[in-house]
Amino acid sequence: MRILGSLVLVSLLAACASPPAAAPTSPPLAATASDRVDGPMAHKLVGDGAALVDVRTPEEYAAKHLDGAINVPVDDVATHDFGSKDKSLVLYCMHGQRSSHAADVLRSNGYTHVYLLGAMSAWGQ
Repeated sequence: MRILGSLVLVSLLAACASPPAAAPTSPPLAATASDRVDGPMAHKLVGDGAALVDVRTPEEYAAKHLDGAINVPVDDVATHDFGSKDKSLVLYCMHGQRSSHAADVLRSNGYTHVYLLGAMSAWGQ
């Protein structure tokens, strides 16, 4: 009995010491938090054809916005037609909260190249 117990213990210890089996991976459905971009990268993406999207209200957009940006308020991003789901989109707002929410909505709707500039002020950095 003592030998059997020792064998069981050794087997359990060996199983615990072995690296766990790799979880199956699948390509991400959408962008992740690592797709936050700084100003220079946002400029590059837009220069390469990405849409620059201001998710603030029309009033905020009218008062001040980044050149070349389109205005799609955060509450409208789920129903707005940006074209192909693989079109690159760079999102911004005043402080980054609304654009982060908009990015989550777009990713859940199947957009695969969503980049988060966050705060409008980051464009110039």
